[in-house]
Amino acid sequence: MNVNESWQKALRETEVIRSRVQALLTFADTQVPYILLSESRVNEGDTVIRKGGVLVQKPSIILPPNIPQLEGFDFEPTDSPDEVMRFLFLRGIMLPSLLYNNKTNFLDIHEGKLSGAIEYYKELLQGQEDVHTGLIVGPEDCWQFSLLIFICGQVAKNADHDIQKLLEEYKRKNIR
Repeated sequence: MNVNESWQKALRETEVIRSRVQALLTFADTQVPYILLSESRVNEGDTVIRKGGVLVQKPSIILPPNIPQLEGFDFEPTDSPDEVMRFLFLRGIMLPSLLYNNKTNFLDIHEGKLSGAIEYYKELLQGQEDVHTGLIVGPEDCWQFSLLIFICGQVAKNADHDIQKLLEEYKRKNIR
């Protein structure tokens, strides 16, 4: 599957079941933990579980001129992160010029349907009162794009708050 087909599939099939409640940090890097569930392509009726975290750099009003850096997303060998960024840019999708570093630290199979895994993890996160971890569903063969869709949603949700805090800090420093 090429980059365009993967992107289109991820757009159609990605669902953020539970968004991160805790806001991203304005003046520090933020670790954004996630659980990404996918129907297994190998064992029909089972669910692939990916747990990890994406480190999102602190926002800044003046962004560096370089393009965003994607590390740890394990795109296909033919799809370099630069090629993926060009693909997104040509479609009008701009990510802030930051480092997005993914570390998948758990990969497992849940023996059972996706719907059962969704309910299990929703209840687990709610029971733990976890406001940091996002729960995402996406296709197994383009999970990287599903994860990017989730992270972009978190960054966009935080943008107004970040701009306000950055301007307040700027004014506070310049009033002295």
